Amino acid sequence: MFLLVVKGLHLQIKQTHMQMLNTRKQNFFESFSAHVRAAAGSNAGFIIALIIIVTWAALGPVFDFSDGWKWAISIGTSMITFLMVFLLQKSQNKDSLAIQLKLNELLAAHELASNRLVNVEGMTEEEMKTIQKYYSKLSEVAKKENKMQQSHSIDGSHELHHLKNEMEQELKKK
Repeated sequence: MFLLVVKGLHLQIKQTHMQMLNTRKQNFFESFSAHVRAAAGSNAGFIIALIIIVTWAALGPVFDFSDGWKWAISIGTSMITFLMVFLLQKSQNKDSLAIQLKLNELLAAHELASNRLVNVEGMTEEEMKTIQKYYSKLSEVAKKENKMQQSHSIDGSHELHHLKNEMEQELKKK
């Protein structure tokens, strides 16, 4: 019995250790990604890239503008571009998720907001177009009312429910 408890405890410690290592790896990659993104988008990053290009161009006569000289910049820029695409996409995904979570929190916290929109990113494109058309009509009505402080939401404007149904039927016809 004692041996089973010790083995179970050892297994839990080992799993916790593996989770900590995975977290450190993720934190390292996220940290590395953030530093590279910041450096690449800075003035210093641009200046370094400019110096590399000017140095490469200045070395052209030294290497007699050979194919190797041309390939050096071509391969270097291709590799950097390839890696930066993935790095920037990861960064964009993280930023997009953060913005989505903030918007979800605002929608969930606001009393008059439609909670149906909290998971709008999970809707189909057709469903989003229906809601977009509905909001366009809602905007037109708000302009006609000429009240800047008037609040409208999908759930809060029952009098415009027929507009939503019209938009849905129009979308189904297409």
